[in-house]
Amino acid sequence: MRTDLSDSFGIDFALFAFNYQPDVVIEVCKAGGLGVLGAVRFTPAELKEALEYIEANIGGRPYGVDVVMPAKTEAVAGMEVGEMHKMLEDMIPQEHKEFVEKVLDQYAVPKLPEGEHAPRDLLSWNDTEAREQVSISLERPDVKLIVNALGPPPKDVVDEAHEAGVRVAALTGRKDHALKQVANGVDIIVAQGTEAGGHSGEIATMVLVPEVVDAVGERPVLAAGGIGSGRQVAAALALGAQGVWTGSMWLNTVECGQSDIMLKKFHKAGSQDAVRSRAYTGKPARQLRTAWTDAWDDPTTPAPLGMPLQYMLCADAQDRIRRAGNEDLMGTPIGQLVGSFSEVRTVAEVIAGLLADYERAVTSLPRLTSRV
Repeated sequence: MRTDLSDSFGIDFALFAFNYQPDVVIEVCKAGGLGVLGAVRFTPAELKEALEYIEANIGGRPYGVDVVMPAKTEAVAGMEVGEMHKMLEDMIPQEHKEFVEKVLDQYAVPKLPEGEHAPRDLLSWNDTEAREQVSISLERPDVKLIVNALGPPPKDVVDEAHEAGVRVAALTGRKDHALKQVANGVDIIVAQGTEAGGHSGEIATMVLVPEVVDAVGERPVLAAGGIGSGRQVAAALALGAQGVWTGSMWLNTVECGQSDIMLKKFHKAGSQDAVRSRAYTGKPARQLRTAWTDAWDDPTTPAPLGMPLQYMLCADAQDRIRRAGNEDLMGTPIGQLVGSFSEVRTVAEVIAGLLADYERAVTSLPRLTSRV
């Protein structure tokens, strides 16, 4: 699993792992891959603490930070966060608020206890905080990769990273979008097939990866979407990728700390139970199918709002659902790989299994080529 790209980062194999839990990032790095922390849930101050914690535990190994700077959003670039929040809050229709309460009432989800505050509902899906997150990340000595999860990162952000000696990657679901990223100076293209969890396009990984590889020339490509085994890694490299970007597989690890309810749902789910829906963020995102996604995907109900309004509308509801442990409504962004989930393992055990499976897949290839 070593490639020119993994060698350039000084890692043992070309496994790039996205997760929002610092402990997952740490264990991936310690095992020889490159962990990437999803920053969107963190305030800038929280992100600084998380990065300090990661660096205290990885022994100088490289890692990355994933931010969200969407190309299309209702948020206004450069606006002060408090002012932006009020503006966005005023844009949420009363009809949508009433629909949320109707669904919660239908499933007997209680309100938050008296005096408790609702969770942070804007997250960092806005240019103002995302830029601050980038600046904080570039101050860290072991951050060697900045990733943008939605569209091409702004050219000045790419330039800022390059000045700090940090490479930039960005996710794409289409060949033409990959070319826009190249034009903005992005160093690594993550070709993410529709199988992937979270925001994804409509083109399958097997089709998308070679299209993007051929389109971007010498620019390294990571394959993403439905990759959770060594066989799938071998296939991705055969398609021309220089490594793999993985996400969903880490949700079923000890270090990710899922609730017993979510683990039970993972282990019961089939691949078909990971659906693309606008219920979570307002943009199509693959997630576990639940009564919540069904309610929003019903054409007779209010249409989901744009980003970040949909998340702002539903953040309080999602917190209430989690606290109540309502199995019907509880869900999470996750890819079609969920259909292969079995027992919960540590990150180290997952990686050891993946490497062994990769070796078996590669050593079986001569038997195939001898028949050509």
